[in-house]
Amino acid sequence: MTDTPLAPAAPARLSGLARPGLLALAGLLATLVVLPVLIGDDFVYHVFITVCVFAALSTAWNIVGGFAGQLSLGHAIFYGIGAYAGVILTTLGISPWLGMFAGAAVAIVAAIAISYPCFRLRGPFFSLATIAFLEVFRVVALHFRDLTGGANGLMIPLKMGWQWMVFRERLPSLAIAFGLLLLCLAVAWWIRSRRIGFQLVATRERESAARAAGVNTVQVRLVAVAVSAALTAMVGTFHAMYLTFIEPAAMFSLTLSIQIAMFALIGGIGTVFGPLLGAVLLVPVSEMARGWLGAQALGLHGFVYGAVLVLVVLFMPNGLMGVLARLKDGGAKAKSPQAKAVAAAPAAAERPPMGDEIMRVEGLQKRFGGLHVTNDVGFTLREGEVLGLIGPNGAGKTTLFNMISGFMAPDAGSVSVRGADGGWHKPASPADFAAIGVGRTFQIVQPFAAMTVEENIMVGAFHRCGDVREARELARETAHRMGLAPWLEAEARSLTIGGLKRLEVARVMAMKPRILLLDEVMAGINQTDVRRAIDLMRSIRDDGVSIIAIEHVMQAVMSLSDRVIVLSSGQVIAEGRPQEVVRDPTVIEAYLGKEFVHAQA
Repeated sequence: MTDTPLAPAAPARLSGLARPGLLALAGLLATLVVLPVLIGDDFVYHVFITVCVFAALSTAWNIVGGFAGQLSLGHAIFYGIGAYAGVILTTLGISPWLGMFAGAAVAIVAAIAISYPCFRLRGPFFSLATIAFLEVFRVVALHFRDLTGGANGLMIPLKMGWQWMVFRERLPSLAIAFGLLLLCLAVAWWIRSRRIGFQLVATRERESAARAAGVNTVQVRLVAVAVSAALTAMVGTFHAMYLTFIEPAAMFSLTLSIQIAMFALIGGIGTVFGPLLGAVLLVPVSEMARGWLGAQALGLHGFVYGAVLVLVVLFMPNGLMGVLARLKDGGAKAKSPQAKAVAAAPAAAERPPMGDEIMRVEGLQKRFGGLHVTNDVGFTLREGEVLGLIGPNGAGKTTLFNMISGFMAPDAGSVSVRGADGGWHKPASPADFAAIGVGRTFQIVQPFAAMTVEENIMVGAFHRCGDVREARELARETAHRMGLAPWLEAEARSLTIGGLKRLEVARVMAMKPRILLLDEVMAGINQTDVRRAIDLMRSIRDDGVSIIAIEHVMQAVMSLSDRVIVLSSGQVIAEGRPQEVVRDPTVIEAYLGKEFVHAQA
């Protein structure tokens, strides 16, 4: 996930949008059309057309900037592409209705070409890269004077009528702008309420956890940026025809890019209707101030936007949608999962026998510079077996986990997993490991904080389910089994550390894994929760799932493990049954200490 300085609001609960909320939204949208018609003033028409245009642009930007968390400040690239495509084709006698789709196609190609390499960047560097590309497009538009008019710009041919999107009256322009706004809102709503929407938000929140859940994070972000660019270009085509004149400085403007991002931030970044609220709040104020004050108001809109932005950041970090959500909920916060008893997982009457080998790890080696983190590590895992992995801090346990789950490529050695077809495979990426049935948790829990418990588990369920309803049912079933059912609607950020660890296991189990990699899931939780976690792991094991567990809680290691491997300085120093390993002098010296052996005696 690309870290940004903007805190995304909690995602809208689209499926549970209350009736009063729907009525308020319908009323707001109707006002955008009805009010200017009732007033009948050309300037009021202009203000509301501008509101619709900027709300549509901000909604399109929010698909990539809000849902996917890619803070693009060069989005005017696609606006300018759409504007120039529409105007240039109009001068050739081609209707801007066709030019709109031509511009969208060019914008999609440009968006993918720009974004694919830039997705490797993190933090503010992605935003800076998009600004750099925006400047490149502006300079290119200035250079190709014969095509774009250069610094002198282009004036559209004044051909009136619906075919050319040019009208003497303002109402048809308002109708087109409003239609484009509805299109952008509909696309944003569709994306957020479907599988790709959950995956985009998961990618934004925790990219590594999303990859572990089988999400192709690059692919879903490319889809988001392509859709966003296409919608932005379509709005750009219409706006160019409405303005009747375009030039590079205005079409490829950094100010415009910042404005459309700011509307989403003020309204509620990452929500479906937040950008609309932001535009409705700010555009009329700035436009009317400029209309009433004329030249005296030069730059006033920048002051208005800046002042509102400062107030929002200080007092409404989640935007207007966040305020509305708090008013709806009455300020109530979800209770901690420790506030109520959690039912222990049911124990199986009899453990099924272990099966054949399901994973082979052979000769894994990994160096970081001159440090040999793992040195010729190898072992096997059988179906239904619990393999404990212990060792002192810095022994290379998490590095080993990263290599057997696809997050890190070994310098030498291999990992083979037997698939459901009975054949042996050598997966390479986290998606490959997830596809073959390997799921993992992380040493530092990685919840999708702004999503609910249910939505977190659904991200894992989407690995097996293509339909939202099916994924939701599987998520609820898994949550009930994991003792998380009372907190399905609570945001993950509200859970305690014990609840977060249980949630991470639930998300992985919703993937229906055949091999479960647990990285210190019992660290930092109390004894009661440790016992519950042990019972839960046993129930998972008894379902035939093989488990490899990195653990420092020796109570869990001794009671759960069929076999234990001890790592020290990147090497396997002991392997065998738990009771045998803990008495090995080498293990005692390297890890356990004599006090542990005396306590076991």
